[in-house]
Amino acid sequence: MSREIDEKQYVLNGLAARESWRLFKIMAEFVEGFEELPKVYPAVTIFGSTRVRPGDPCYAKAEEVARELVRAGFSVITGGGPGVMEAANKGAAEAGGWSVGINIRLPLEQEPNPYANVRLETRYFFVRKVLMAKYAVGFVFLPGGYGTLDELFEVITLVQTRKIRPVPVVLVGRDYWEGLMTWLQGTVLSGGKISESDLELFTVLDDPQEVVDYIQKGVSLGA
Repeated sequence: MSREIDEKQYVLNGLAARESWRLFKIMAEFVEGFEELPKVYPAVTIFGSTRVRPGDPCYAKAEEVARELVRAGFSVITGGGPGVMEAANKGAAEAGGWSVGINIRLPLEQEPNPYANVRLETRYFFVRKVLMAKYAVGFVFLPGGYGTLDELFEVITLVQTRKIRPVPVVLVGRDYWEGLMTWLQGTVLSGGKISESDLELFTVLDDPQEVVDYIQKGVSLGA
């Protein structure tokens, strides 16, 4: 019995040591982000699918939104990968602005796109999400999958619960987001799971210039 206890304690000690080292790795990622990202303030974070490619209307829309944001005086933050992220970093670069790519290390390697002029890399999704939100004065969501939806609802929840200050949140593409809006209004709201005011935490727009105007107005009101 004593030997079994000693072996269990040995395993627990090893686990505790590994977790302590992991904590230092997490802290190091936060420190690097907190040192770099204030340099690009004020920034707007753009989310969307990794699966769209040049020539896709969604890719072109992301480029245009990013260009117009830079021309309006904002920097752009993305997750640093392909698809909408690449398009947004490309649009910002073409407009001569600052853009950040916060790439995530994945088992199937996600290569950082070449357009961001500030590049960070994280091992942990939660670190990446904090960095993408902390220095943003607005959020833009283009069509995307599970990751985009996860980020969308996390941002809305943070605003709803006042864990972050109220900021403009824009969903781009009425056709894409219409089904979600119908479900939120017809099922979630009607079932009493959210309030009418919760649907006012974000808006749905199509035109890139309208997106920029909405964010500028929201930033000025929140200043």
